[in-house]
Amino acid sequence: MSEDQGRDMRATRAGGQAVIEGVMMRAGCNMAVAVRTPEGDIVLHRERVASLADRRPILRLPILRGGLALVESLSMGIRALMFSANIQASSEDEEISAAEMSMAVLAGLGLAVVLFVLLPTLSTALMGNVLSGRLALNLFEGGVRLALVVGYIAVVGYLPDMARVFQYHGAEHMVIGAWEARGMPPSAGLTVEEICGESTAHARCGTSFILMVAVVSVLVFSFFGWPSILGRIVIRLLMLPVVAGLAYEIIRLAAEGRSRIFQWLVTPGMWLQRLTTRVPDADQIEVALEALRACVDVDEGDDAA
Repeated sequence: MSEDQGRDMRATRAGGQAVIEGVMMRAGCNMAVAVRTPEGDIVLHRERVASLADRRPILRLPILRGGLALVESLSMGIRALMFSANIQASSEDEEISAAEMSMAVLAGLGLAVVLFVLLPTLSTALMGNVLSGRLALNLFEGGVRLALVVGYIAVVGYLPDMARVFQYHGAEHMVIGAWEARGMPPSAGLTVEEICGESTAHARCGTSFILMVAVVSVLVFSFFGWPSILGRIVIRLLMLPVVAGLAYEIIRLAAEGRSRIFQWLVTPGMWLQRLTTRVPDADQIEVALEALRACVDVDEGDDAA
């Protein structure tokens, strides 16, 4: 890859996530949320966002930047989700408070820890008399964790509300893919009709990241042997930032096309996106396009999709 190509790619990098009847996009120092109201209008919210890495350059180092990106993405995602939820609730003269949203997020994080950290570890402990060797036990635990991740995604996809969110997820990927392929702001001429031909899969998707975390965790946790159940739980929780940072670096390198090896590593994540994305309709693509326009026309940057 030439230096000019590298600059062009970094200049056309955006990311986001699906929310309730809408999409959040981020590019550089701008974050925008576009939501379709119950009346059919599109409501926009835009704000400037600052990364802690701007004040603490050490956080730009590999591994560290992955953990920071995860925390900052979660923070922005919560704000975007709260905005979209209140837009939908406004038709019933209701409003979701910050405390209510915080409790919901904490409950979700708690469920994730139970399902994807505690349950695999405890289930593997029951296999201690059947499996022999630390490697076999770690591989079994990783397999259980991977099966739970895929199974959970497959099950929630059948919920009607989540199916709508997955359509907006697909719209987000299609809009970002079209913009990155053309290397220009959407306002320069990108249309909904052009976007309709794009793929709903994207290399920097959070789905690929989650799958990569499950895979990397098997390798990282193998270095710690097979201590007691309590020791394994503590190690897995403490090492999550490191695992997330390594997974982030792999996804980043694959998205930049540095090596076919990295692209091969994220291929399973691209396959898994068939469960977390749906083909959107034109109205949903329009919402995603409005969100991207609202932030990249002002500033451009680098984030995960």
